[in-house]
Amino acid sequence: MTTAVGTPGAGAADELTRTLVGFARVLRAAGVPASPDRVHQTVTAVGHLDVCRRDDVYWAGRLTLCAGPDDLDRYDRAFTAYFGGLTVPPMRTVPPVQVLRPVAVPGTERPAGEGADPEELPAATASEVEVLRHRDLAGLSPAEREVVRRLIALLDPVGETRVSRRHRPAYRGTVDPGRTVRTMLRRGGEPVRLERRARRVRPRRLVLLVDVSGSMQPYADPYLRFAHAAARRRPGTEVFTIGTRLTRITREMRSRDPSTALLAVSAAVPDWSGGTRLGELVKAFLDRWGQRGVARGAVVVVASDGWERGDASQLGDQMARLGRLAHRVVWVNPHRGMPGYAPMTAGMLAALPSVDDFVDGHTFDALQRLAGLLAGSRGGNRRA
Repeated sequence: MTTAVGTPGAGAADELTRTLVGFARVLRAAGVPASPDRVHQTVTAVGHLDVCRRDDVYWAGRLTLCAGPDDLDRYDRAFTAYFGGLTVPPMRTVPPVQVLRPVAVPGTERPAGEGADPEELPAATASEVEVLRHRDLAGLSPAEREVVRRLIALLDPVGETRVSRRHRPAYRGTVDPGRTVRTMLRRGGEPVRLERRARRVRPRRLVLLVDVSGSMQPYADPYLRFAHAAARRRPGTEVFTIGTRLTRITREMRSRDPSTALLAVSAAVPDWSGGTRLGELVKAFLDRWGQRGVARGAVVVVASDGWERGDASQLGDQMARLGRLAHRVVWVNPHRGMPGYAPMTAGMLAALPSVDDFVDGHTFDALQRLAGLLAGSRGGNRRA
């Protein structure tokens, strides 16, 4: 790419800011604390660099947006998904001032035989990725769907934490009699400072029930990829599919690669695009798994449109039973965010009294908000 040296104009500066703010949103979804002051530093730094060079943009963001070594891998994955590039570019020592040009996101590149550099001819720009955040997942093209899949893999739906009954040594807290006495005995009975302890903090179990019936076909893939992101980042996460039967796919979700995990799931689930028996399957989950401990004190996510071919009253009874066991029940409905939607189906009307958070899930932006909701920030409509 050839660029002109100079100070970016007002339009280019605005586009630069929008691009980097969108990148910061993706970083926060991936778990990097890209605060507003760090984003401001990035905008200032990139304003003095060649924004058409991927290495300049990479190092400016890495040096200003990352707070520690733990953020580097997440930053690299987010940069690859948002701007493109599979290798860490070298650091430059003499940064020229350049005018902004669109920096690309990988999705589908043009074939190399067409005489173009694959790095400079991506299918979508960073501004287009921002538009994709609010597009209905059911209406995406194959190229757009691939970009959204990469973004979903960067989400960090870790779930809430809870205070354990066990204790850990601490500088502040209640007095630990046992450790205090043992310390005194080691010193010949001489009085020493009081040893203290505090409760351990443990993650709450996250359980996902994903509807793979025919009415949920356009959304089953992104929901399962969301579940894979949760299972990969939080050991102990349980994932089930529901349709005409209940299938536990936690083992298949252990692969680090989302596509490999989804291939294993497709082979394990026999009832793709079938009917829906939500009441029977929620009961089967509770009888075999939930009552024995999987759902006790857990955050349970049900991803379904609520179409029930069986007895709706049974679904209501089983959801009430689930609500008594779980710490929190979240229902994700892909139709909820659409204009004019109202929960009028018999299944949804029966389930909602036992649901703590009823949220939409038809866009990537909605899935990102769901990840924040699971981490403890209340963002849904409780039992609405």
